[in-house]
Amino acid sequence: MLVIDHLIVAARTLDEGAAWVRERLGVDPVPGGKHALMGTHNRLLALGAGRYLEVIAIDPEAPLPGRPRWFSLDAPAMRERLAHGPALVHWVARTADLDAAVARLPYDAGAIIELARGPYRWRITVPGEGALAAAGALPTLIEWSGPAHPANDLPDSGCVLERLLLPDLPDLLAIGLDPAEPVWVHDAQSGLVAHVGTPEGLRAVP
Repeated sequence: MLVIDHLIVAARTLDEGAAWVRERLGVDPVPGGKHALMGTHNRLLALGAGRYLEVIAIDPEAPLPGRPRWFSLDAPAMRERLAHGPALVHWVARTADLDAAVARLPYDAGAIIELARGPYRWRITVPGEGALAAAGALPTLIEWSGPAHPANDLPDSGCVLERLLLPDLPDLLAIGLDPAEPVWVHDAQSGLVAHVGTPEGLRAVP
């Protein structure tokens, strides 16, 4: 079944995204790496239990990719949104059998592509236009190849994902989500909200 792998915070720049996370959680994401295929780069923050938060932005030093960037980063609406500040825009769910998980999805998650960065190898779903399903509320799916996983290599941040609130979705069991995962559906209009336990108490990340 699907489990939460990581949360996506998009920003115009990594520095802006890291400052936004620091303001809300009191800790700094650590350097991640670059995604040559997508022209993006990231910083990461451990969230306990094999989960992490990814701050992602367009890499100004990268050449233009030959395809739309993932997570709607090229979309005018996303650019306008991020002009007002970074935001929690999406989440990624992990599976041990990506092909089977995609086959049972009640929505189009896009094509499966294979990527690598340093010791990490993974297969991930990416829509052809880079768009987010249900405005980011329905997850991208990922399958990690081998034992290497970013969450295992990140320093302990003292932060733990307590719950992820998703707006107005159908039955989460229909997408194959493990019912033990800390995911709730709410009727808020603000989109995704993560409740994160931090060394300074419970914080909300919208």
